[in-house]
Amino acid sequence: MNEFLFFMSAPFAACLVLVGIHAYLGLHVLQREVIFVDLALAQVAALGSTLAFLFGHELGGGTAYLFSLGATFLGAAVFSLTRVRQGQIPQEAIIGIVYAVSAAAGGLALDRAPHGAEHLKDLLVGSILWVSWTEVLKTGAIYMGVGLFHWRFRRRFLALSFGNAENQGWSMRLWDFLFYASFGFVITSSVQIAGVLLVFSFLIVPAVCAALFADGIGRRLAIGWGVGFAVSALGCSLS
Repeated sequence: MNEFLFFMSAPFAACLVLVGIHAYLGLHVLQREVIFVDLALAQVAALGSTLAFLFGHELGGGTAYLFSLGATFLGAAVFSLTRVRQGQIPQEAIIGIVYAVSAAAGGLALDRAPHGAEHLKDLLVGSILWVSWTEVLKTGAIYMGVGLFHWRFRRRFLALSFGNAENQGWSMRLWDFLFYASFGFVITSSVQIAGVLLVFSFLIVPAVCAALFADGIGRRLAIGWGVGFAVSALGCSLS
């Protein structure tokens, strides 16, 4: 029992770190009705990592991280520039296009990369059971920085997602970009340790459960964290 707790302590802590920021971002994503933006940005980040791997850089290294981060910033720019209120083209269509193009480009790159199948598996399912405390602390520090940034400018981010931001007198495209760019910081780190599928689950499942039982942002966030904690504890105990 003690060995199990020792082995699973870092993965469980990583899950809690992921839940802490993803439950909050999931509320924004759900309210904006861009449910699959996480998958699209995760796929863009994976494409950046794949390109770094193709150019001979080690996965999980600093160069691969910068490739992924640069790719997500490009995706953030696309999403912020294509968000049009009352537009004829829903943003989910743009998100789908970005996802499809990134997935296709990533597939072509993997065909040229050695051990491409193993790399694809790592991107999809991650390796959270083998995460180290160093990775947990580093990821937690990144998420804390993003969380403080969102807290500092919470009124603008909440107005963009939950309120009426058109008549506030500031650039909506700029703050949309900052939202998606900070989201990209989170996704880039999350995909490296948890994979695309688990990251998507942590983003959407707690937010949906919270929206079913509460209206206010505070109550939704509390419920989302509670659901994420329970699911993480159950998943780690069954692993």
